[in-house]
Amino acid sequence: MADTVLVVEDEKEIRELLRRYLERAGFAVVTTGSGAQAVTMVADRVAALVVLDLGLPDVDGMEVLRAAREAGATPVVVLTARGAVEDRIRGLELGADDYVIKPFSPTELVLRVQAVLHRAHAGVPGAVMSFGDGRLLIDESRHEVHWNGELLELTPTEWGLLTVVAAVPGRVYSRYELINQVRGYEFEGYERTVDSHVKNLRHKFGGCGPDVVQTVHGVGYRLGLRRDR
Repeated sequence: MADTVLVVEDEKEIRELLRRYLERAGFAVVTTGSGAQAVTMVADRVAALVVLDLGLPDVDGMEVLRAAREAGATPVVVLTARGAVEDRIRGLELGADDYVIKPFSPTELVLRVQAVLHRAHAGVPGAVMSFGDGRLLIDESRHEVHWNGELLELTPTEWGLLTVVAAVPGRVYSRYELINQVRGYEFEGYERTVDSHVKNLRHKFGGCGPDVVQTVHGVGYRLGLRRDR
């Protein structure tokens, strides 16, 4: 069954352009030009991924993004004319998985959608990885993370960051390595991008977040838990 993509865009011409390109790539597509309706649709989890314009007429797109993060781990690709680094950082801090600036290439956007969904669906059969005497469990085949027995809802980017640092516990990964391994590319301000996603990831672990994903000042980040034998 094809993944469904929700396109939230107030300009009808752009909505229909994206529909054509996404359907040509094999996706099912639903669309809306209303931020309020998008909030409801996101809460109902009607789609596997959301392409979200920030400049909506009724509800600011950042509010829709915030609602998407509160509703769960549905990936969000922001599509906007707001190209300033500060705008991108704010969007990423709120949990966007990618950020595309208008004017844009529909073909490139489709490739980014495919890349985000690939990360979301990633996982190969294998044993569950256990860290910190069983406090942290990473099941790549089921794409699940448990912390102290509770299932965590991670965005695809948060999942990518965690699995990268967990590959070799204790090894320090630079921000450059992380952004390229998780996102596959870099852009201006990529260091702050990584910091924003790490901040969000740590929040999922509660007060223990800084101990799970540790900062090595001037270098990068590492997993602060030992892998169980």
